[in-house]
Amino acid sequence: MPLYKATTQTDEFTEAVTKWFDLEFNGESEFIGWEKPTVPDEYSIGLIVGPSGSGKSLLLREFGKEEHPRWHVDKAVVSHFATPDEAIERLMATGLNDVRAFVRPHHVLSTGEQFRSDLARRLKNGAVIDEFTSTVNRSVAKAASKAVRRYINKKGLKNIVFASCHDDILEWLQPDWYFDTRDGTLHDGRLLQCPPIEITIYPCRRSYWKAFANHHYLNQKIGSSARCFLATAKFDGVENIVGFSASLPLPSGTLKNAWREHRTVILPDFQGLGIGPRVSDAVAGVHKREGKRYYSKTAHPRFGGWRDAHTDLWKPTGKYNPKSGKKLQRFKPAPAEGDPNTMRWKNMINKFGGDLRQTFSHEYIGP
Repeated sequence: MPLYKATTQTDEFTEAVTKWFDLEFNGESEFIGWEKPTVPDEYSIGLIVGPSGSGKSLLLREFGKEEHPRWHVDKAVVSHFATPDEAIERLMATGLNDVRAFVRPHHVLSTGEQFRSDLARRLKNGAVIDEFTSTVNRSVAKAASKAVRRYINKKGLKNIVFASCHDDILEWLQPDWYFDTRDGTLHDGRLLQCPPIEITIYPCRRSYWKAFANHHYLNQKIGSSARCFLATAKFDGVENIVGFSASLPLPSGTLKNAWREHRTVILPDFQGLGIGPRVSDAVAGVHKREGKRYYSKTAHPRFGGWRDAHTDLWKPTGKYNPKSGKKLQRFKPAPAEGDPNTMRWKNMINKFGGDLRQTFSHEYIGP
């Protein structure tokens, strides 16, 4: 095992400690670390896990140098990335879905929001990250772990190593390998299964909205005729209140017997687990089973992107310019440079003036 040494300047404080506790200390310290385990040359995620003082940080140094992002006190979190698109994708990839947090400086965010935004800037090939999830509650830790694994898979990132004193994230992070510093054992983590999450939807009063209003990305108002639902999620044997959803009937003179999604919010501690789209699907299903048509329009890329790419329960409908209200041809996704539809898209933007806000419009059709 490697031997690490450190030299400390002695003074009246160190002398007091050595005297009070009868400690022999001459300014020299030695630490015996773990040998770097033999891991595959290429992997997605590795995890070093064990209690404090068991040598995790020393071992982590064998995999690379940890980088700490610098945050400007007068700049928004979202302004610290190469492009706005990259910022939104990376922040949401860590489960930070409250877009109001995007436009605030880092130092005013909650501990959980700071943890997620730090992760968003640090995730890259070969990254080493110490004290992973150590500063956040266990709900945030599990949600962020699942979100990070999903993002690393999507981007094909390689050789990222975390160190953590919590082993309750193992099934959520699903590392390719993990090294336990309690006994020096290397484990294959590829067979770890993420625990199931059981979601239950309850009809509820409008008054429950107060607990969720501050977390909605548009505003805190809710329609007086809203039909409301409360969502709970049960995992690890504990049932937690996690979300709220509300719907409104479409105005008279439009479609008969049709409703639209009005508000859907998941509490920050549980964002990143994929609960939001499931809650939205479930509430839409309630209306569908009652013989109603159900629509949703959102600017939130997580919801819209899910319906476009990952589910057949929704079908796309028209897309509207928020200024003119005129219906536009909807591209799924918006065309990239070189696509034959690109010029048509740009012409429509010029025609209606200004930038088109990306929105997603769908009707729920059910299974």
